[in-house]
Amino acid sequence: MNDIFLGLGAKGEREVLLLGRANRHGLVAGATGTGKTVTLQGMAEQFSRAGVPVFLADVKGDLSGIAMPGSPTFKHAASLEQRARDLGITDYAYADNPAVFWDLYGEQGHPIRTTISEMGPLLLARLMGLNETQEGVLTIAFRYADDNGLLLVDLADLQAVLAACAENAGQLATKYGNVTKASVGAIQRQLLGLESQGADRFFGEPAFEIHDFLHIDESGRGMVNVLAADKLMQSPKLYATFLLWLLSELFEALPEVGDPEKPCLVFFFDEAHLLFDDAPDALMDKVEQVVRLVRSKGVGVYFVTQNPIDIPEKVAGQLGNRVQHALRAFTPRDQKAIKAAAETFRINPDLDVVQAITELKVGEALVSTLDAEGAPGMVARTLIAPPRSRLGPVSPAERAAIQAASPFGGKYDTSVNRESAAEVLAQKAADAAAAAQTVQEQGEAAQRAQPRQSPTLWGRAGKAAMGAVASSAGAMIAAQIAGKKSRAAPVASGVTAMVGSIATSLGGEALGRFARGLLGGLLR
Repeated sequence: MNDIFLGLGAKGEREVLLLGRANRHGLVAGATGTGKTVTLQGMAEQFSRAGVPVFLADVKGDLSGIAMPGSPTFKHAASLEQRARDLGITDYAYADNPAVFWDLYGEQGHPIRTTISEMGPLLLARLMGLNETQEGVLTIAFRYADDNGLLLVDLADLQAVLAACAENAGQLATKYGNVTKASVGAIQRQLLGLESQGADRFFGEPAFEIHDFLHIDESGRGMVNVLAADKLMQSPKLYATFLLWLLSELFEALPEVGDPEKPCLVFFFDEAHLLFDDAPDALMDKVEQVVRLVRSKGVGVYFVTQNPIDIPEKVAGQLGNRVQHALRAFTPRDQKAIKAAAETFRINPDLDVVQAITELKVGEALVSTLDAEGAPGMVARTLIAPPRSRLGPVSPAERAAIQAASPFGGKYDTSVNRESAAEVLAQKAADAAAAAQTVQEQGEAAQRAQPRQSPTLWGRAGKAAMGAVASSAGAMIAAQIAGKKSRAAPVASGVTAMVGSIATSLGGEALGRFARGLLGGLLR
């Protein structure tokens, strides 16, 4: 299998997406109800069968059905089977796909977490809608934390560091720049808003390892990673920022592979317009850079949106594979979108593209993909191939059964709260208060004779390691009781926690910096 079968053109020609060109990105566009989701599902399951892992966001809640086979009792089964016959698919049969469910909130899948430090000031500023001055203060807070060995894991850590910056604004001004209490207060209010939206569950540990999206099952099929995004869509900025972070992590983590025989991951970005709405120029430049460069890491990014003009020209120019479902010419903007979509295709003298876009039926699309030489093929009106998995959501019982068989059971399900900035600053404040009281009551000599209050570097590291070991071991025991496989590793978790604690405690210009992706911020 070296291609993804999309359907048949008007003259019976096979319209395919070559696996060797699938990392050149793509676009699936069309008005509501024209078949985008079904097209996406069919492409995803074929990628999986070809051994390519897939990530997709389940915005409406129905893509979870990709984990279950279709059924002849489905109300549209006759139409799907007839479409397969029309396209000459002789081996059409309903089939499931290996899937893992993920959920930022941990309710419909394994939780996905990252740390505040890994997210970085640029993406956080975008998430909170900060102005330029407030973003500058946030960047100062990150630099202050880095230079003082304060690990930013969760929202409480960032709130504590911001409070420390406000309290020491006069001392920080000469080294970092002005920090005003008004700006800090505005950022703190935005952090409270994020917390109320459930973002506090996204920031924490154990942090997600991006390589877990690249899993291949025992039969050689790529894992389909389904993100439950129906609730997440109620916080569109969090949704867009999260997917931007994922793209950045992929770019940073994966090695250069050029143009492989097939992608190492295909990333479907549904509701793609949310990525670009109100995005500042600096962020847009970074997004365009990541989309352009992540191709050489073997990652194909496919934007799914209702209107093709939602994608900025700089990014749209990177999308070599296009599936355009019907658009409706109800408004001037719709008419502009139709014209813009038509102009992106290689001209087919036998097809009036502008007229065809408005006449396409459900399950039809205009298709243009890159050939073996990397040149765009002529646009063709295409009957889209039907998927073999279920069109519709899984039941709660089915979701629970799939989760029970997940290879990642126990690895992320239990959160770990190791000592980080909030705890360190709170302990320092408590120690300072206790020392001041001792000086006041007994004098300086008595205070100097007191034993050390704050734990040493190695003490903090050992405490962090033991906490991680206990949490990881508990997750393994729980998984074994439930009869599941667990990828939790107590020793590895302990070592990681200890190294992280030591590195962040050392501070300084070199060792106090935390690695951040291209979209994460200023520091490397």
